[in-house]
Amino acid sequence: SALAVEQWRQLSYAKAREADREVIADHPTGRLDVDVTIDPGRKARYGTVTVEGGSRVDREFVAYMANIHEGAPYDPDDLHDAEDRLSSLGVFRSIRIVEEENILEDGSLPMTIVVEDRRRRTIGFGGTYSTIDGLGVQAYWMHRNLLGKAERLRFDAGIEGLLLTSDPADYNYNLGVTFTKPGVISPDTSFFASLLAQQLDWETYRQTSLTARAGFSQRFGEFLTGDLFGEVQRARFTDDFGTRDFLTFALVGRGEYDRRNDPLNATSGYYLAGNLRPFYEAKYGNPALRGTIEGRAYLGFSEDDRFVLAGRAKIGGFGGPPVEESPPDMLFFAGGGGSVRGYAYNSIGVETTDSEGETGVVGGRGLVEGSGEFRFRVNEKYGGVAFADVGVVAAGITPDSSDDVRVGVGLGFRYFTGIGPLRVDVATPINPRPEDSIVAVYFGIGQAF
Repeated sequence: SALAVEQWRQLSYAKAREADREVIADHPTGRLDVDVTIDPGRKARYGTVTVEGGSRVDREFVAYMANIHEGAPYDPDDLHDAEDRLSSLGVFRSIRIVEEENILEDGSLPMTIVVEDRRRRTIGFGGTYSTIDGLGVQAYWMHRNLLGKAERLRFDAGIEGLLLTSDPADYNYNLGVTFTKPGVISPDTSFFASLLAQQLDWETYRQTSLTARAGFSQRFGEFLTGDLFGEVQRARFTDDFGTRDFLTFALVGRGEYDRRNDPLNATSGYYLAGNLRPFYEAKYGNPALRGTIEGRAYLGFSEDDRFVLAGRAKIGGFGGPPVEESPPDMLFFAGGGGSVRGYAYNSIGVETTDSEGETGVVGGRGLVEGSGEFRFRVNEKYGGVAFADVGVVAAGITPDSSDDVRVGVGLGFRYFTGIGPLRVDVATPINPRPEDSIVAVYFGIGQAF
């Protein structure tokens, strides 16, 4: 009967209910007849929408973001979308949408949105560790309701490479600030602007940069989101080509389609993401285009998805000037905990040899990556994983036989918590280079992908 009632509600009969139920049992034949009567009531349309609760967020803005239009036909899916949209603001600790008990004589059904705030200011910390990339520590401070309409101001800071060296000049640093204003064009559109300063010291290049971004994020329903923003970056790189300065102007479009049941510990569903970045580099006067596509899929089986098969694939391409006139962070590298485990972060690229016989690694124009995992639970708290990662960075947009394929395999341990699994992965490169470690250990929160 619950399904029948819900079908009537989907047709705008907001107060549909089970009016009567008659059960007749025929014991000699073992037959059971059930007669259920549904009273659909009257069709309803939305009435006035009021906002209540102990919240500092502007009440008209809350009603605007809920996007429940007075006079529109009642639809329970609208209420679900309204809760999701209000929850995505990140400013409320509780959200309830309460319907009036009875439909009014004019057919309208008043709605009340009851919200309670989270703390306006918050701080957070995070960390990662691997034996070949060192310890990374991140921290942030955020104001969730800066101007009264759920505007967010967030400062981020991080340092990486600790425990690898005692020289602070070799650490990776980042310091950034981001402002986000939701509901700027429609309830599903947000404006954001950010500024990020970085010093990065990878095996393949060293980068000092300042990056500014501004643009819009759009929510296209429950599963699809997209961003469109402009970006300006002033950067200095030191690599096998020497020290070079770049000034880039980019227009970036990216989208995500997420049907995973849990982003931190998916057991079913799939995830698709794409990124397209046309840009102009002013120092050398070169236009270029960079793009990536990534897909992930998950299949759980056995009782309660005790066993899960997970797969990931990513491809990328870069079209533009010669490598020596291209910013290294726009080219492709592989390696690290989210790429090919067993190799240092960004250490896989295109191997080169100069006129004096010295070898080095530079970025490539093409990228192909893949990962496969077999995940399992021992009990509610503990589990494990067996994995294999593969990656190739190509000198051209598409790989050929001259490009080296790097493979890493390993085993992992998982400790399941309310915020996602704590991850420990032990990986080894199958075809290591002389400079590669035999074993790499990674620590983090959430599954590898």
